[in-house]
Amino acid sequence: MSSPISAITSITLPSAVQGPAEASRPGAFQAALESAINKVENLRDTAAQNIERFLAGEGGELHSTILAVQRAELAFEMFLQVRNKVVQAYQEIMRMQI
Repeated sequence: MSSPISAITSITLPSAVQGPAEASRPGAFQAALESAINKVENLRDTAAQNIERFLAGEGGELHSTILAVQRAELAFEMFLQVRNKVVQAYQEIMRMQI
């Protein structure tokens, strides 16, 4: 008899987290930002597709649809918080006197 609970897997760091050598090259921040935006958009698109499949009765299950929506919502909220921190850091730098 197999267990319905799957094993806990290790957590891997996202590809957006880079070492100091990678962060110093020009365009690294832009590339990381574009990658994060693309991931959030992909999760949103996946959630929208799951909702459409569920509402059309094409075999989409309610729990998987809800999980996809929650995943997209959490990714968006996290991205929003990161954006807020970046804006705060920029404002703090602009307030510094040289």
